[in-house]
Amino acid sequence: MALEDAKSEVDTAITRAGMKGPSFENTFSGLPTFLRRSFTKDLRAADIAVTGAPFDQAVTNRPGTRLGPRAIREASALQSPDAPYGWGYDVMSEFAIADYGDMAFDYAAPAEFPARLEAHIETILAQDCAALTLGGDHSITLPILRAHARRHGPLALVQFDAHTDSWPDDDPARVDHGTFVYKAVKEGLILPERSIQIGIRTTNDDPLGIEIVDAAEVHRIGPEMVADRIRERLGDHPAYLSFDIDGLDPAFAPGTGTPVWGGLSSAQAAAILRGMAGVSLVGGDVVEVSPPFDPAGITAVAAAHVAVDILSLWGWTRRGG
Repeated sequence: MALEDAKSEVDTAITRAGMKGPSFENTFSGLPTFLRRSFTKDLRAADIAVTGAPFDQAVTNRPGTRLGPRAIREASALQSPDAPYGWGYDVMSEFAIADYGDMAFDYAAPAEFPARLEAHIETILAQDCAALTLGGDHSITLPILRAHARRHGPLALVQFDAHTDSWPDDDPARVDHGTFVYKAVKEGLILPERSIQIGIRTTNDDPLGIEIVDAAEVHRIGPEMVADRIRERLGDHPAYLSFDIDGLDPAFAPGTGTPVWGGLSSAQAAAILRGMAGVSLVGGDVVEVSPPFDPAGITAVAAAHVAVDILSLWGWTRRGG
């Protein structure tokens, strides 16, 4: 059936009749929405919306992540015809997933960006729809957490990253991709005693009470035990998952602004994410993909897989049967 469909399905992002089910459009053509999902601003029929935050003016090293959402969407087309591997169900068929497009903002007014993004996410959540955001640099997570915490209360944070992003920053006017965790803790958006960071391999003397499973420990104890640690830390508390692609080793994700050696492999990340099945996930993001530094697009491919696994993880506790 898929072969016959591939002969006739064209631009399913705007022509498909509903939001559920795989897409058999040729993966190398057509409008590059995420997973070939319907592109729409009407979320009344949607369960979860994928949106882009193409902002990279808060980076400390290499820029380019403003191009991340576009690259991740393009890479995701390869996964659109098949159920995600290893989950035992098809999130595309069980849930109405919409591509909400990118957030509009004035690139010449970066100080206005956080409040605009917070309002953008709130608009999605207000429609009884969950949100998965494609970045953009890691500063985008703070306003997203503000919107989610307003709806769900203080959250457990699961963060895959090479850096803790918890460096002190008490200036509310600063927008910095390395301080979002510090501000989130100080604002009461996340609960340190329920939060955990995976893959860390840079020095920060004050973890702010957040549990750290650094990259060396991931390599030592293995993905299954890491997933157990995450589930134990979170319990049944509502959780938000933020995946900085530099949590992966540069061998698997070279296209990022602050690469650090010794990181997770793609296989380890996939096993940890699938091992987290059952956590109470309310939203997530994938950030720091910088296409100008991404030979062969392999970082975007990795990010697209992470995003699909976040969707699958979100749907796990909500799926039928």
